[in-house]
Amino acid sequence: MSLKSFEKVETNVYSVEISISAQELQDAKLKAYNKARKNIAIPGFRKGKVPKMMIEKLYGVSFFYEDAIDILYPNVVSAAIEEAKLEIVDAPFDVKIDRIDEDGAEMTIKVTVKPEVEVGEYKGLKAEKLPTEVTDEEIGEEIDRLRERNARIVDASDREVKQGDITNIDFEGFVDGVAFDGGKGESFDLTIGSGQFIPGFEDQIVGKKVDEEFDVNVTFPEQYVENLAGKEATFKVKVNSIKEKQLPELDDELAKDVSEFDTLDELKADIRKSKEEEKQSKSKEKFESDLLEQLADGLKAEIPAVMIDNKQKELLESAERRMSQQGLSMDVYLQYMGIPREQYEKDARVQAEKQVKSRLALEKIVELEKIEVTEDDLNKEYEKFADMYKMEAEQLKGMISAEGLKDDLAIGKAIDLVVENAVEGKPAAKKASSDKKTATKKADDGEKKPAAKKTTSTTKKTTAKKADDGEKKPAAKKTASSAKKTTAKKAEEAE
Repeated sequence: MSLKSFEKVETNVYSVEISISAQELQDAKLKAYNKARKNIAIPGFRKGKVPKMMIEKLYGVSFFYEDAIDILYPNVVSAAIEEAKLEIVDAPFDVKIDRIDEDGAEMTIKVTVKPEVEVGEYKGLKAEKLPTEVTDEEIGEEIDRLRERNARIVDASDREVKQGDITNIDFEGFVDGVAFDGGKGESFDLTIGSGQFIPGFEDQIVGKKVDEEFDVNVTFPEQYVENLAGKEATFKVKVNSIKEKQLPELDDELAKDVSEFDTLDELKADIRKSKEEEKQSKSKEKFESDLLEQLADGLKAEIPAVMIDNKQKELLESAERRMSQQGLSMDVYLQYMGIPREQYEKDARVQAEKQVKSRLALEKIVELEKIEVTEDDLNKEYEKFADMYKMEAEQLKGMISAEGLKDDLAIGKAIDLVVENAVEGKPAAKKASSDKKTATKKADDGEKKPAAKKTTSTTKKTTAKKADDGEKKPAAKKTASSAKKTTAKKAEEAE
């Protein structure tokens, strides 16, 4: 394989011409033959034993071209992109076979690359820090939570329901006299005052007794699932049981029961220390997050829409996995939270755009500041992961890409540089952006490259890596279909 040429054809898009030698093509055809021959039957030969020459004599020398191109595609594209030193952000598109014959092949692809960027001021940025002082009230609230968690649950079925009780109920909801999906539950434990149900529901259970059946009338919030939003509903409810919490006394015995400390004062001191560390961590995160947002706001670049598409998809899939680990589907979670799917995805896109912009800004800072990652930095990071996952560092080196880890460490150093040079204080008010023309042009890029939108993986310097062959197969299939137009079709050759 050799890179014939590459040229910029539009904003963030390059056309790359690739040449495949006759030997490379012949070797790939042989691989294609060895893979396909077990399924080829010709009269006079046992199935799977037909010689390659006989197949090509009957059906033409182009019979294995399509499969050969599929075999060659990932490696030749990867090598060409690496040789051209292009940092592509999505799988290639508009794949065309310009020539294919016994002398080899030539193909052209288009790739979307990272944009050229200008970063604004990144030293001397201002951001406010969250307060880190821990109040006696906060410590008291934490003690109350400990008492709640260690409370005794006792039966209280001989009296009426009160706020704070744990009730077990059956219920079924109706709108206009018709039961609706998801509105029924049996033997459901509900703590009165928890806010677990829609406003007004729990309050109407107060004062009821065990085995009592009654109606609860509520109105669904306007920000709820579409088929129920703003509608009046009636729930048929029955109380099965009533229980109450008995909190432990606020004394040294509580400290002994819930911690390793002997006195309540020691427990409170430990809570204060933990909360101070937690607040300091949150303050640092917020300070850093605000600075990164300012970096994103100051970035000037025409960002390919596909970069934001892919980041949005990554965020959505990550959230889906987290919900799945908790035994929930995202649809159920959104319904419970009263968030429309469309709004949820819109919010994810806003977050994706911020993350893409801040990453590009940080990469530019790495370049401008000539930030380097040493082997010692890399080894320390592997050791950190090894300690985290209880594995050998050498074993992790085969699982975590050194190149990707170096990139992340460099970004981390860029963040440290921005934070160290920042000033605590109220940031300047945001200016109305006058750089819309040079900022993210999502709609324009989307119109230019509909084919690129079909792919999902955002890749690094050499996207078409062997490890990613599975993700790039759709593009390879396009190659195969293009090859049909420029080679003799199998059916026609057979005739």
